[in-house]
Amino acid sequence: MTSRVGIIGYPLGHSISPAFQQAAFDELEIDARYETWATPPEELAARVESLRAEDMLGANVTVPHKQAIMPLLDEILPVADSIGAVNTIINREGFLIGANTDAAGFTRSLEQEARFATVRKRALIVGAGGAARAVAFGLAWEGVSELVIVNRTPERASELARDVSEATAAETRGGGLDDIGGSDGVDLIVNCTSMGMAGGPDPEGIPPVEGLLKRGVLVCDLVYNPQQTPLLALARERGARVLGGIGMLVYQGAAAFEFWTDREPPEDIMYSVALKALM
Repeated sequence: MTSRVGIIGYPLGHSISPAFQQAAFDELEIDARYETWATPPEELAARVESLRAEDMLGANVTVPHKQAIMPLLDEILPVADSIGAVNTIINREGFLIGANTDAAGFTRSLEQEARFATVRKRALIVGAGGAARAVAFGLAWEGVSELVIVNRTPERASELARDVSEATAAETRGGGLDDIGGSDGVDLIVNCTSMGMAGGPDPEGIPPVEGLLKRGVLVCDLVYNPQQTPLLALARERGARVLGGIGMLVYQGAAAFEFWTDREPPEDIMYSVALKALM
């Protein structure tokens, strides 16, 4: 019987997860098919129930469902519970387990691709959704000394900052986009919004961090399509170091693959296919 796994989100036209996940199954000769499941919010509960079937390995979860999906699952692993977002579901004989591989995927990309040491660094996160939650907790667990979270809706940023402060040792504060000006001297800037995403609502957009872009700062954009977003292009122009979102995407996907299969994922194959899919 061919196993099935897929990605749950809405919309899903931008996703390249099917390409590199299928390549991993094929490389290891695992009889599985990775599918795309565009799921509007009103169909989420039914989609989750379908994952209990015998042929289902589980799913990846992307916007806008990473938080809404949690009450529909049978168990939430501690990392996902702390973050408050699920991006991976594992089916164990009809029992659905929620995990989060985004935080580890992001910090691994920082370490391996940017050679960025997180300990005692100051970081600014733009955004307060599911991805921002994973990045914030990941950075706090890895030892940042100060974390500033800003969002178009300041209340969401303040709520996330409070959650991180209560669970970790990082000094954390939240605010609105107008508060970015007070973040001079940060070592790391992470865009966790969809600004700059091809096909998104604001493909030419740049978060209002222009005044912070300078030599010595690492600028990360979780948007991976295009590979060089408007933010990264400007940051590079100003002399800052840059890191795109493709590494986080592949590393979080590889961790999910290991949850589903108990096999070591062929990360080099996954990375190569992800890059080709973008081109």
